[in-house]
Amino acid sequence: MADNKEAVIETEKQPRSVRVVLLALMITMMLAMLDNMIVGTAMPTIVGELGGLQHLSWVVTAYTLATAASTPIWGKLGDMYGRKGAFMTSIVIFLVGSALSGMAQDMGQLIGFRAVQGLGAGGLMVGVMAIIGDLIPPRERGKYQGMMAGIMALAMIGGPLIGGTITDHWGWRWSFYINLPLGIVALLAISAVLHLPKKRVQAKIDYLGAGLLALGISSIVLVTTWGGSEYAWGSARIMELIGIGVAALVGFVFVQTKAAAPIMPLHIFRSRNFTLMSIIGFITGFVMFGATLFLPLYQQSVQGASATNSGLLLLPMLGAMLVTSMVAGRVTTGTGRYKAFPIVGGVLMAVGLFLLSQMDTGTTRFTSGLYMAVLGLGMGCLMQITMLVAQNSVEMKDMGVASSSTTLFRTLGSSFGVAIMGALFNQRVQDVMTERAGALGSKVTEQSAQLDAASLAKLPAAAREAYQYAVSSGTHSAFLLGAVVSVGALVAAVFVKEVPLRGAGADASEPEGSAEGAVSDSAPKPTVAETV
Repeated sequence: MADNKEAVIETEKQPRSVRVVLLALMITMMLAMLDNMIVGTAMPTIVGELGGLQHLSWVVTAYTLATAASTPIWGKLGDMYGRKGAFMTSIVIFLVGSALSGMAQDMGQLIGFRAVQGLGAGGLMVGVMAIIGDLIPPRERGKYQGMMAGIMALAMIGGPLIGGTITDHWGWRWSFYINLPLGIVALLAISAVLHLPKKRVQAKIDYLGAGLLALGISSIVLVTTWGGSEYAWGSARIMELIGIGVAALVGFVFVQTKAAAPIMPLHIFRSRNFTLMSIIGFITGFVMFGATLFLPLYQQSVQGASATNSGLLLLPMLGAMLVTSMVAGRVTTGTGRYKAFPIVGGVLMAVGLFLLSQMDTGTTRFTSGLYMAVLGLGMGCLMQITMLVAQNSVEMKDMGVASSSTTLFRTLGSSFGVAIMGALFNQRVQDVMTERAGALGSKVTEQSAQLDAASLAKLPAAAREAYQYAVSSGTHSAFLLGAVVSVGALVAAVFVKEVPLRGAGADASEPEGSAEGAVSDSAPKPTVAETV
């Protein structure tokens, strides 16, 4: 009887406890998502003060490289030594990098400090997702991960607006300093409320595997970043990077078969669902970041929209993604089933991209908004379901690795998407400009196929009209490629084997529905309720 009473009290307390933890996690996730959006808006002002225009791209590249390379390592550290310590350490490193970036006196310092910030950022998203995986039974996880998708959408909408406001009123250094109060609040809340089981793993960290993986990922990201812009795709530098990347990744796979505690244990890929979710995550990243790059460009260049509110231009897509993510999470929580969402998401994503590829110089904003909404509905069905199913496909001891691997594949997908769709777009714009405006058109786009509003306004009427047609042709090619690639997500979704998600209560003792993460350091099977 006493046990039943205790269980009732625990059930009543748990939602309040989870909400306290989630608030801190959402603040942390907001930091990770907002940073690049805010800093991107401040970049012209930063260059104006620090100079170093030729190194401008490295401010973003250094952060991206460090984030991608460190993501799998943070996941493994959490699995080996405890998620709370690894997560708090990543927050501290991120905040130190933010503070130092705000104090940078030249472009070289800013690039170095951004790399430090990126090292910490690699653990933020992974830590949030892995801790949710520990705290929440799989049946309930969809609801909370839908909330995280909402944070992502809000950050993408509000980031440029916030960045512009901060830069105009407080100065660009506050684009970095703004992270400090938010991060400290999250750090204090997590320290006080979150109590996860302490882990002691005797095996040594797989330093060789970590180094090879970091080298391989860095090479891939540099190839996708530099290819077609800094260097020609067939240049010696790009070929060298491809060779280094392939060799490092092959060596990494070999080392993982021998290591006592591999950074990315290959056995997780024996799960069909985990492998399929990795593929779907890669394709979703490929499509999503390509869309967020080219849609504002099309609307500004062809439809005459203002660049100031670039985040709002994506509102139909991000709003639809937010709503669908929340609905998918609720339905998954209510039914324990999820296979329909990847399939429907794959269909809608392919259809949305195909519709966007049909836009031309006469497409209205209302029509393009409807097309974006279709794409957003598709991505909303996929964004968090991929993480949920991936986590549900591994044992609790591999939760961090599963979270970091899924995040990594999405990140790599975004790098490939921006690079490949960007190369196709640029080539198409340059070809059309040469066809329609002759030597003048070729000269206009020889430096960059993406003109800002000021440059576009200076063009003669004929050249401006040719450029608008060229941009619509370029987006047609880019989105048509995205539609073809997204079919791969649909095919992968068809082969997903639905394993019903277990909820709390009696089922929580089962491996797939384990809720052991809602915790205390002392009790044998504690819950989040004990942290209140």
